[in-house]
Amino acid sequence: MPPTVRERFRAELTAEITAAARRQLAEVGAAGLSLRAVARELGMASSALYRYFPSRDDLLTRLITDGYDALGAAAEDADDPAAPPRERWLAVCRAVRSWARAHPHEYALLYGSPVPGYAAPRDTVPAAARVAVVLGRIIGDAARSGALPESAGRERDPDLVSDETAALLGGEHPAIDDAVRLRALLAWSSVYGTISFELFGHLVGSVTDTDRYFDGAMGELAALVGL
Repeated sequence: MPPTVRERFRAELTAEITAAARRQLAEVGAAGLSLRAVARELGMASSALYRYFPSRDDLLTRLITDGYDALGAAAEDADDPAAPPRERWLAVCRAVRSWARAHPHEYALLYGSPVPGYAAPRDTVPAAARVAVVLGRIIGDAARSGALPESAGRERDPDLVSDETAALLGGEHPAIDDAVRLRALLAWSSVYGTISFELFGHLVGSVTDTDRYFDGAMGELAALVGL
């Protein structure tokens, strides 16, 4: 059934509100995000905007979810299951970096400093995990194709990597033990750490070519997990 006029209007106005909020992120940062300022930019009464987002935290949650979804979509689009695992890994990492460079303020909202007084709700987790799902699928596919050596059969250490994270990072397979999961978790977090170092200016004076450095670093991470 096609959406009603009211539903289309609500969707369009919601998109306008979130677009204005993203512009505010670029100007004042997440901590300075203000519903009143967004309403003022759009020529709306604050009371009207509150019908769409009852609080600043609701708007932040929407921006965070949208950001994670956009980043996850970029990673998913970059993954070619027919390619060798190492090439898949590098392609996905490059796509994540490209998205971050194109959307630095949204990336900072996701992986920068916490916003004072705000805690993201659990319902942001599925969107936040989309990149990890892609990277984990690459590891799992490599294991199932015989591209990862089988482990020595060590038992799971439930206190090391959570069951939820283990499921993301390749799932259950004889070649994926807790040592592999630990390296996969390290690699996953290092992808964002490397991008953050570049995006927030910490590589200035350290490397002469950020493209070559990134590809080299992502290659080392691929090797770390056995790809």
